[in-house]
Amino acid sequence: MNINEKIASELGLKQYQVDNTVELLDEGNTVPFISRYRKEKTGSLDDQIIRNLADRLEYLRSLEKRKEEVRAAIEAQGKLTEEITEALDKAEILTEVEDIYRPFKPHRKTRASVAREKGLEPLAQLIFAQELTSGDTLDIAKEYIDEEKGVASAEEALAGALDIIAEDISDNAEYRKQIRAITMDNASLDVKIADEKLKDNAEAQVYSMYFEYSEKIAKIPGHRILAINRGEKEEFLKADLVVNADLCTAFLMRECIGEKRSIFGEYVEAAVKDSYDRLIAPSIEREIRSACFDDACEKAIAVFGQNLKSLLMTPPIKGKTVLGYDPGYRTGCKLAVVDSLGRVLDTGVIYPTKPQEKIKESEKIVLDLIRKHKIDTIAIGNGTASKESEIFIANVIKNNSLSVKYMMVSEAGASVYSASKLGAEEFPDYDVTLRSAVSIARRLQDPLAELVKIEPKAIGVGQYQHDMKPARLEETLGGVVEDCVNSVGVDVNTASYSLLSYISGINTQSAKNIVKYREENGAFTSREQLLKVPRIGAKAYEQCAGFLRIPDGDNPLDNTGVHPESYEACHKVMKMFGYSPEDVIGENGESGINFLSIMAEKKGKKKIAEQLEIGLPTLNDIITELEKPGRDIRDDFSQPILRDDVLDMSDLKEGMELVGTVRNVCDFGAFVDIGVHQDGLVHISQISNKFIRHPSEILSVGKVVNVKVLSVDVAKKRIALTMK
Repeated sequence: MNINEKIASELGLKQYQVDNTVELLDEGNTVPFISRYRKEKTGSLDDQIIRNLADRLEYLRSLEKRKEEVRAAIEAQGKLTEEITEALDKAEILTEVEDIYRPFKPHRKTRASVAREKGLEPLAQLIFAQELTSGDTLDIAKEYIDEEKGVASAEEALAGALDIIAEDISDNAEYRKQIRAITMDNASLDVKIADEKLKDNAEAQVYSMYFEYSEKIAKIPGHRILAINRGEKEEFLKADLVVNADLCTAFLMRECIGEKRSIFGEYVEAAVKDSYDRLIAPSIEREIRSACFDDACEKAIAVFGQNLKSLLMTPPIKGKTVLGYDPGYRTGCKLAVVDSLGRVLDTGVIYPTKPQEKIKESEKIVLDLIRKHKIDTIAIGNGTASKESEIFIANVIKNNSLSVKYMMVSEAGASVYSASKLGAEEFPDYDVTLRSAVSIARRLQDPLAELVKIEPKAIGVGQYQHDMKPARLEETLGGVVEDCVNSVGVDVNTASYSLLSYISGINTQSAKNIVKYREENGAFTSREQLLKVPRIGAKAYEQCAGFLRIPDGDNPLDNTGVHPESYEACHKVMKMFGYSPEDVIGENGESGINFLSIMAEKKGKKKIAEQLEIGLPTLNDIITELEKPGRDIRDDFSQPILRDDVLDMSDLKEGMELVGTVRNVCDFGAFVDIGVHQDGLVHISQISNKFIRHPSEILSVGKVVNVKVLSVDVAKKRIALTMK
């Protein structure tokens, strides 16, 4: 079975889907481009499946490469056998390949290597063969005494030989594979507090549930693995993998001794125990804990990716002038008024919170800004002093009978953006805190356009992201952002270079070149002009053109998701049903092409596709785009909840029913914003009446849900909710 066949089997895909997708990837096509514009070849695989396929392809190719390296290294030593070749061919993971190579790998200085230098390998082979049933072991060992090499006695010779045997047993790939399986099936991870003195440590209390904890390693959920690892790293916890050593040594005894009855039996038994205790067990523990950590990371990264995608795809608040409000105490609360196009109209600072508490002066400034700029919505950051700020704004709205609404907006990463080079480039005349206020306003207006400016792991919708392998995390989250940006599309004349850089086929430099080109030459009027931009060649144009929009360009199709390569087919479709390109815009900017899907269905889509020599998926996409040009797919998701009044935790009562917004989804449940400044937890057991394996099966970040209060602990700031 070759790599493509293996991937098809593992992912449950048809062979042609895998073969064609691999070919497209090898040609340098991006995942968004393949997913959107090569549906006929892939069988309409979505971007996530294609990324999974690409990840698996990379791993299996690395595996094959390593197999060849190991095969060549062993062959160079003149030790390659049919058995080793067969074992390498059967190996399915890198660990198995490394186990096979282990005996042939150049060793650092060990007890066994020292014994070999002393010429004791023949004695080790003699002992391990276990063929002698009579004789004196010491007399046999005396033959290997060599004071020049450092072997002064029979006992020293035997000890050195046993060291060699112990290492050979440890290096046996099949033994290690079986011991690994036995350990994984039977071991527990035992965790305790690192030092009893830490029980009163406030920081250590985060890990209090692990002060006396034990669970089968095969059953520990990923989030607990990550929590325990972090607790160890911070030196609050001590964890050990505990397994019944008799199970493992019994297996080794059967394999190494079996029914043999030799004068060296007790020596081999000693070597087996030493091999397991000193060499195999510590190594296997490291391997298993590392594998569990890697697995937990992959699952956590997947959840993080789902959360990030849901957050980025939150519907924008369109056509609204927004007041961004960055709360604070001593330095005051920073304000920024941003118009519907994201342009900053005004800024200011107020002091309604401690220590100054200038409530009246602050209210006047806010009212003046609201009336001057006809502000519709206020976006309040959820960081320091946000509770007091929310109460202040709610009172301003109530006391003045305003029709303004507000929403708490996550500040996660805002400070990172504000202090970044990009933040300084965008707003060189503003200080860091005012940039944060602008970012908070824009996050409400268009989460996707604003959040792409921030490093994905700083956005704050993951779990233990700072403990994970940075490269893998960035690769995965970067892919999520790329998929979101391309699925929505970008206005090439207004997008920042940070947003453009996520478009298929465009890197940071070419994105900057696009911005520079439009600054020097004016707005783009056609997609074809992109070919005039430095570093946008034919291949890059092919990859990016369909994802870039030109709302008021020369060609109405340039504001749709139709790729230029399909323009001819698109014109034929319109002509077939009596429409012209001008009808794409229609009155009030809406499409004048109605009922096209119904008419095409009546005529026969398959027949039309054959007539136009295009695939059915492409025809369907063309029809969708013509009926809804420039559509924003985010409009199909839950709209953000805007509030005009505030609740306090003390207002909550058991059984109270509320509407909330999911802010984060993790392995054990979801956190829901119900408008009281403290998110409530819906435990996985309270999400649905039916069994679910993970909260993400039902919930996603940004989803609006109905919840009921189960319990409230004001002192610990904990709210338990149910959706049942």
